[in-house]
Amino acid sequence: MTRTAPASPINRAARIPTKTLRQWLRDMLLIREFEVRCMQAYQNKKIGGFCHVYIGQEAVAVGCTAAVRPDDPIITAYRCHGHALARGMKSKYCMAELFGRIGGCAKGKGGSMHMFDKTRHFYGGHGIVGAQCPLGTGLAFATKYIDEVIEGGQSGKVTLCFMGDGALNQGSFHEAMNLAGILDLPIIFICENNGYSMGTAISRGTTMGHEITSKAAGYGMESAVINGMDALSVFNGMKPLADRCRETSRPVFVDMRTYRFKGHSMSDPRKYRTKEEEQKHEADDPIDRLAAQLINDQGMSKEEYDELIKDVRNEVREAMEWADASPPPPLEELYTDVYVETWGPYKGTSPPMMFLEEQAEAEAQKSGAKRRP
Repeated sequence: MTRTAPASPINRAARIPTKTLRQWLRDMLLIREFEVRCMQAYQNKKIGGFCHVYIGQEAVAVGCTAAVRPDDPIITAYRCHGHALARGMKSKYCMAELFGRIGGCAKGKGGSMHMFDKTRHFYGGHGIVGAQCPLGTGLAFATKYIDEVIEGGQSGKVTLCFMGDGALNQGSFHEAMNLAGILDLPIIFICENNGYSMGTAISRGTTMGHEITSKAAGYGMESAVINGMDALSVFNGMKPLADRCRETSRPVFVDMRTYRFKGHSMSDPRKYRTKEEEQKHEADDPIDRLAAQLINDQGMSKEEYDELIKDVRNEVREAMEWADASPPPPLEELYTDVYVETWGPYKGTSPPMMFLEEQAEAEAQKSGAKRRP
């Protein structure tokens, strides 16, 4: 299957500070290294269940996250490690969750498909195709209701709802789009269109697969096509959409053209794609593209780039060691997080170690700032 992404913006890197671009590159390198080590850990039976890596799509999560505010809600499907890391989750908590350990972001109960970080307004990680669409619509409704009804002001948040192209054929997607259109909700539905629903090419399983923005036309919402293989294209395409969505409180649909370099999951032999097709897209690696822009146009040296790679590898190695040392959830954890409140043998909810440690760090920093003259 041959797919052509929209052209990248010309000479627009100067509008974004070099420091910011370097952080984007580090974030993308972190996601890539994290996912490579995930594959190794899965093969070594450190990770159980399903595992869907994000290799090749790093520019999407990083560029989209940069285009919104830290308090804007984000929700996605089961290929979610990259989004969690892009939103700021520490790699050790993310890896521990993959390992099924108590130190994970969901105390080892969710695994690969259920990353969650309420503090950073990242709401998963959902294993059922299209299930996140109505939930994302609910998040957008909640923020609008709080801002306009409870606070008596104007809607000020934007929800990003990511999905794969397979979600386009689910009823939940269409119901969510319909509600978002009727209720004027500030949500951006982002289809990470990597060309395949598991192993089925989009042209074989989805009507108007060559122009999926037609799905938005039926619901009267704005749409856009963005090159998801280039971080600058993603940011420059998403930022005005997010700003306009925030201002008008109207939903948007984005066809984000990208490509996953690996299979649908770790059990996918990828026999539905040719080697030539994969090599063609891998030659357009979003990390190599951003690195080249920084080296050629922004004064970054090859030594600085190599240092970034080394730094990221050290972080992920330490994350794996930390996750491996974290114990499995104790048996009593079977009775927590089932109901919000205590009921019968169930003990209500309890915060994960991630929340407690980061809260303690924040309080320590606050106390230190107060002591300084």
